[in-house]
Amino acid sequence: MEVAKVRHKFAVGEQVEFLPGRNELHVPPGLYTIVRQLPIEANDCQYRVRHVRDGHERVMRESQFAARLTQADRPGAEKRPR
Repeated sequence: MEVAKVRHKFAVGEQVEFLPGRNELHVPPGLYTIVRQLPIEANDCQYRVRHVRDGHERVMRESQFAARLTQADRPGAEKRPR
């Protein structure tokens, strides 16, 4: 039986959105920048992230991120017609 390898979906420098659940109301929602990929724990990738507004750094699991933003979706990105 082959075991599926868990890999980080996000690279350093990418932005992700965090929407807190009921037990995470102490963590501010919004955009976070990936600072560093951390070791995988319990089949969930971990990251060191920095909040875009306040600059506070924390460790988050990949399952806590709401969505991956494309380059065009990032704040300040110029919208180009296709």
